[in-house]
Amino acid sequence: MLATYRFTNTYRAADRVSQYLIRNVQYRSDRSQAPAELFFRTLLFKIFNKIETWELIETQLGPVSWQSMDLSAVDALLDRAMTHGARIYSAAYIMPSPQLGHARKHANHLSLLARMMDDGLPARVERARNLAEVYELLSPYPGLGPFLTFQYAIDLNYSNLLDFSEADFVVAGPGALDGIAKCFEDTGGRSAREVIEHMAQVQDREFAKLGIDFKGLFGRKLQLIDCQNIFCEISKYARVAHPEVRGVSDRKRIKQSYRASLRAEPAPLFPPRWQLEVPSMDNGLTLKSSSRQGQLF
Repeated sequence: MLATYRFTNTYRAADRVSQYLIRNVQYRSDRSQAPAELFFRTLLFKIFNKIETWELIETQLGPVSWQSMDLSAVDALLDRAMTHGARIYSAAYIMPSPQLGHARKHANHLSLLARMMDDGLPARVERARNLAEVYELLSPYPGLGPFLTFQYAIDLNYSNLLDFSEADFVVAGPGALDGIAKCFEDTGGRSAREVIEHMAQVQDREFAKLGIDFKGLFGRKLQLIDCQNIFCEISKYARVAHPEVRGVSDRKRIKQSYRASLRAEPAPLFPPRWQLEVPSMDNGLTLKSSSRQGQLF
């Protein structure tokens, strides 16, 4: 199963795309840390959630910056990429198009981002008092939905724009709801959020009960977002491993296959405020990872 299909890392922040976001989009030394710039870069990257799309934009139009980026030029560039058969969106999330008057989905998403910036949303997000308030600020915008809104709040919280605990707020997505239904015949009246919170609270006890010496993410315990993702991956795994367990979606296929590659990866980077002691990769170690799905052109 693991050799055939693609699954995410136990820790969301350690996934390849999240690592690219943190290292190259948010914390690269030559990137502005101004709130508007952090917000704009993070949302532009996450709307497409595809490394190749981000690199195409920067290669063709220069470094991404709210102060200098012409979104109409981005729109035209992505039009050309699609004409050449490129896929500009990741398959990780279902990305509905906000209905903002454009024929193509990416043009509507760029208009959505422009509306957020014109509304002064970055400054209001920066003033938020917790992760739930960030979620509430994002949620009125069209085309997001509860799960995607929560994912964006988590992504913004990786950056220097915010500094909130991941242990205080979670929204269960469709995959997690299906995974929970596959794990429990009866949750005792607990909501999906309460199930996820319970999982995070009892993790040490349950690891000990099973004799698992789980080290966490360089000492960081599973957070609510990680437990939410784990239920989603259980849902995915069970589609093929246990097709008789229907859950709530009754899906029987895993969309993305795994292709191994031996590509040198830098040491992982996490938000500095987490204060994780990540070992150096200067010993020439090569990490095995899933290969990219080709270039845009």
